[in-house]
Amino acid sequence: MPYKAVIFDLDGTLINSLEDLADSANTLLHAYGKPAHAVDEYRYLVGNGSRRLIERILPGASAAVIDAALEKYKGIYAQHYLDKTRSYPGILELLAELRSREIPLAVCTNKHVLAASSIVNVLFEPDTFQQVVGDQPGMICKPDPGSVLKIIQNFGVAPEETVYLGDSMVDMQTAVNAGAFPVGVLWGFREADELLANGAQLLLQQPADLLEKIEFVSEQNCEVSI
Repeated sequence: MPYKAVIFDLDGTLINSLEDLADSANTLLHAYGKPAHAVDEYRYLVGNGSRRLIERILPGASAAVIDAALEKYKGIYAQHYLDKTRSYPGILELLAELRSREIPLAVCTNKHVLAASSIVNVLFEPDTFQQVVGDQPGMICKPDPGSVLKIIQNFGVAPEETVYLGDSMVDMQTAVNAGAFPVGVLWGFREADELLANGAQLLLQQPADLLEKIEFVSEQNCEVSI
């Protein structure tokens, strides 16, 4: 069936942010006198929001310590989130083509919303995304489908008309929970087995594959984009 909207995860899907996330978290660990983790270890530490990341790298810490460390981490990351972070090859071209077809686009991420919005505003053309949703007070993090369903409602399309792209089990579970079409990307932080085990119905080797494997139709002109 043709699809009418696309929602993207951010880290590991649109942007390769792993080194900046790792460097910021390791700076925090150094401040607490803790050993650093290798960059690749952060592939499995991130994905559930900043608070969960801090809980994972400071296991056993009290809630008060986690609260303080989280605010310190956000401050560190705010100074370094664009040191090495870039969009993945082919992403800008994919977004431009989807926009030319008048397909509404959104970002839904567990990254705290200020960092997510700041990164999107710098790395992507203005108005590329009609909505950017990130972790903030009152939001339940993915895989809860609430934020994705709100985006879909704002777009005026049905969940089954929406493609959701992500690179982790959290993303695939989110898409399944929302009733959207789950698409796993293989250029991100996690592996194909994880994506398939959590509901991915399509895997992409590169961004351009989306346009080859999925048919899109613009809600605005009701013409199939080919």
